[in-house]
Amino acid sequence: MKQVAATPVAFVRAMVLAYENYGKDPDAALRQAQITPELLCLPNGRITASQMETISGLAMQELDDEALGWFSRRLPWGSYGMLCRASLTSPTLGVALKRWCRHHRLLTDDLVHRLTVTDGVAELVVEEKRDLGPMREFCLITSVRFVIGYACWLIDSQIALDETAFAFDAPLHSDVYPLLFSPGPVRFSSDWTGFRFDARYLNLAPRRDEQSMTVMLKRPLPLTVLKYRRDRLLAQRAREHLKRGFHSAASLAEELNLSVRTLYRRLHEEGTSLQALKDEARRDKALDLLRRTEKPIKQIAQAVRFRSEKSFARAFQSWTGSAPTAYRSGKNSKIPRASSDRLARR
Repeated sequence: MKQVAATPVAFVRAMVLAYENYGKDPDAALRQAQITPELLCLPNGRITASQMETISGLAMQELDDEALGWFSRRLPWGSYGMLCRASLTSPTLGVALKRWCRHHRLLTDDLVHRLTVTDGVAELVVEEKRDLGPMREFCLITSVRFVIGYACWLIDSQIALDETAFAFDAPLHSDVYPLLFSPGPVRFSSDWTGFRFDARYLNLAPRRDEQSMTVMLKRPLPLTVLKYRRDRLLAQRAREHLKRGFHSAASLAEELNLSVRTLYRRLHEEGTSLQALKDEARRDKALDLLRRTEKPIKQIAQAVRFRSEKSFARAFQSWTGSAPTAYRSGKNSKIPRASSDRLARR
């Protein structure tokens, strides 16, 4: 399959600058990556992902600096692999990211990573402690994307970003940023650099072992661009949106920053469907109203969007094995009142 040239050649110019700073010639690496002088000079030129992987790998190894001259000291080849290994045995993603932030400071304190959680939102901030000069954009985007890529790889799941922010102005090639940081918006000229996401991802356990780590580190650079299609929290996030109101597929997809087609496909990959989640939301609301209120069954049926009391009773029977009146009176034997959470996971 022919690759699309979407990676800004501006990132390559930053690597050429690194070669110059180290007093080395980049021409051989550029030729091997099939990047011509003419392409390099285009203000908004683009290269393919494989070209970017080739030139990045060559530059890091030939300069023996995985930071490509960003920092006040060299990070020898294998430094970021060591960071990955140091977090591999973490019990949760949250612990892994905290270890990443702490261990990164052992490599350099020119760039400090901080993870905080507030009101259910996790925020990872990358704080600049050194003037990064003309390497600033490439350094920050690479640092942020590598953390995201490693986190997704570690838990084998997409992490749906609420937003990503950068403390520099939008570059000429700003259109590439939404491809790297999705599904939330990307903001430029911010007062901070980093990303925010649902803190529940931090509770997910890693799904990688030493063998998969060894394989990944043979080609680590795709971590910075790889998109994981599976989101281990997607069904749970969809449930919560549905509980706040009954959504159409289009409105729910918009809230989750997905297309309708992608929403249906990913829920299917998770072993569920939008209709099943809607039924769960209606059932749980009906159970709650039957437990907490004395509303007539007809009003409860209307509250959970059934056209008639009869159709509601049939659906409730199929959900729980009991009639609504029997459930309310406590005569239902097939569904304990505290078991709705268990049913929601079916």
